[in-house]
Amino acid sequence: MNFFWLLRMKRWAQHPPSRNRVLLVLAVIAICLLLYGIEHWFGWPEALTPAGSGRRGPLLR
Repeated sequence: MNFFWLLRMKRWAQHPPSRNRVLLVLAVIAICLLLYGIEHWFGWPEALTPAGSGRRGPLLR
């Protein structure tokens, strides 16, 4: 583990984030999990899948 991460953990332990910041992070995580669940159960929409041009790039041979 990097020394700077230890300093960051010490700073977080001494000055924890506010309640609103924690709720914001939890809300963002919940939204991401919700989107993942919707994609997992219903699949990816065909309209959002890019159509391949049939040409391969120089590194994809």
